[in-house]
Amino acid sequence: MEKPLSIVERMEQLALQQKREKFTKKEAGVTIIICPNCGSGRAKEDGLTRCAYCGFEFLTQKLSNGIHLKDHDNSK
Repeated sequence: MEKPLSIVERMEQLALQQKREKFTKKEAGVTIIICPNCGSGRAKEDGLTRCAYCGFEFLTQKLSNGIHLKDHDNSK
């Protein structure tokens, strides 16, 4: 008796059966942003707009109100 397919394997099968566009399987990746001023990685709490360690500003654009982002500093 064959073991049942996992949910990921079933999703992969469905993706391969669709005729929309070519399916390319690739490994997931993670991009790490490093502060150009002090070399530290972005902190989980303070890392969106500025470096938690030295205060370097990653984003210098004016933020505007949206559904999930507000026009004030969103990194806190």
